[in-house]
Amino acid sequence: MDTFKKLKSFYWPYKKYFIISLVFLLFVTVITVVYPIILQVTIDEAVLKGNYNWIPYLALGFVGLMIIKGIFTYVHQYCGDLFGIVSVYKLRNSLYEKLQFLPFRYYDNAKTGDLMSRLTADVEAFRFFLSFGITEFIRFILLITISFSVMMTYSWQLTLVTLSTLPFLAVAVYRFDKAVHPAFRGIRKSFGKLNTNVQENLSGINTVKSLSRENYQIDKFNSSNGNYKENYLFTSNIWAKYFPLMELMGNLSVVLLLGYGGYLVINGSLQPGELVAFYSLVWYFIWPIMNLGFTINLFSQAKASGERLLEILDESEDIEDSPNSIKLPHLDGEVEFQHVTLQYNDESEKALKDVSFVASKGSVIGLIGETGSGKTSLTQLLSRFYEPTSGKILIDGRDIKDYSIQSLRNNVGVVLQESFLFSSTIASNISYGKPDASMEEIVKAAKIAQAHDFIIELPDGYDTILGERGLGLSGGQKQRIAIARAICTDPSILILDDATSAVDMETEFSIQKALQTVMKNRTTFIIAHRISSLKHADEILVLENGEVVERGKHEELLSSGGPYQRIYEIQYKDQKKILQGQESGGRA
Repeated sequence: MDTFKKLKSFYWPYKKYFIISLVFLLFVTVITVVYPIILQVTIDEAVLKGNYNWIPYLALGFVGLMIIKGIFTYVHQYCGDLFGIVSVYKLRNSLYEKLQFLPFRYYDNAKTGDLMSRLTADVEAFRFFLSFGITEFIRFILLITISFSVMMTYSWQLTLVTLSTLPFLAVAVYRFDKAVHPAFRGIRKSFGKLNTNVQENLSGINTVKSLSRENYQIDKFNSSNGNYKENYLFTSNIWAKYFPLMELMGNLSVVLLLGYGGYLVINGSLQPGELVAFYSLVWYFIWPIMNLGFTINLFSQAKASGERLLEILDESEDIEDSPNSIKLPHLDGEVEFQHVTLQYNDESEKALKDVSFVASKGSVIGLIGETGSGKTSLTQLLSRFYEPTSGKILIDGRDIKDYSIQSLRNNVGVVLQESFLFSSTIASNISYGKPDASMEEIVKAAKIAQAHDFIIELPDGYDTILGERGLGLSGGQKQRIAIARAICTDPSILILDDATSAVDMETEFSIQKALQTVMKNRTTFIIAHRISSLKHADEILVLENGEVVERGKHEELLSSGGPYQRIYEIQYKDQKKILQGQESGGRA
């Protein structure tokens, strides 16, 4: 029950709906138990004693009770559903909000499909238990209690004999609960893995097809699907084993009832109508116990789902605002790294090692190095996507931890290497970071990013709705929209993480030329593999294995004989050979 206690804040504020549902459930249960009593009176008092004129009144009374029961059942079920729906509405919002603020560290290991499963299937399992499972369990308790009380008034001896098998039934129910809970947790986990498999396959379908790995993906899906099937079959086996046993014990109670109850009717200790009513009441008693497995099933699913939801809610947000954080509308943009070291976890190698440099306001800093050298890690620290293991990062002379995360990130525009576009209009994608941007600002940003010309050629221009992840546009077009999105926020610090990697050389030159205007009075960090993207930088940092091994301007580094010069020669040696070949051909 700890799971439900921890989630209490989500459903207990709406307890009024639950209480109303329970009150009407009590009325419904009482009316249900009255049915056998009316039957007993009809047989013993109207039929056997010849009071046939009672029968129409008893019939009308029965119809009236059914109508009342129908109305009360409606209120009970509606309020029960309302209790569950409003509770998980708040829960689902809290889960989604939590996911928005969890650090990058969490998403480094999280599976998208599993998270989607938790926000859909697990939340729905919890809702169903709140809406139906709890009240169903209480209905069983009420039916058992009221039925038992009426049965005792008819014959306490017959009641005890009939219910003598219940201790054995209780043991079976207990053992069933112990077995079925871990089984349902296994189902939830395997379903999350299955979802992840599907999500990854659909997201990477182009890669799958280009490498002819369809059969591999089919085999991988079959494996996940098989694991899900095995978990479900294991749970079904538990049901198949315990449910017939519980049903057998319930039917044994009926056998005892008919045998001993028939004897009491023969010797005159019990009226025939009472035996008939007793038979109905026994089923009101046994049926809930036999179906207790179903409620336990709902409880087990809800508990397993609740545990998976709590794993998200209990996840620590290790990057948070300090108590006295400063909210600034605009930063000047001077950046200083002071002996910064970054290690993502205890097992990994250091991504950055004792990095120190100063980027003055409005300067352009180029970052170059092999893949995994720490370029992206360095820029991610600026937006506090990660915290440095040691050292400090200052902006405008203050530790970035002194700024509120939102105001800091509002001042840092980022264009990632892999641009992501939302399934909405091009205009809303560009203005995503600045929702109140005017159309004039949107167009201006698009022109700077060299995206305006191809946008106006689309059928609906800036109102063109993009497909999922920007499908329908080329890689270069998506990249330029992503650049326009960063420009539109008017950031103090601009980070271009290999932002022109998906465009051709001519477009890259046009974008870089346009960016010269944008980068004025902004501190800009350019991560690039092409030296052509870094030539204009005020300072270039060359990274190797997380360390800055070389720094300086383009011309200085070219004459240093260091790593930068080697990179330059590798990138331009083919171009030199072509030029030399052309010159030789010309002389010939």
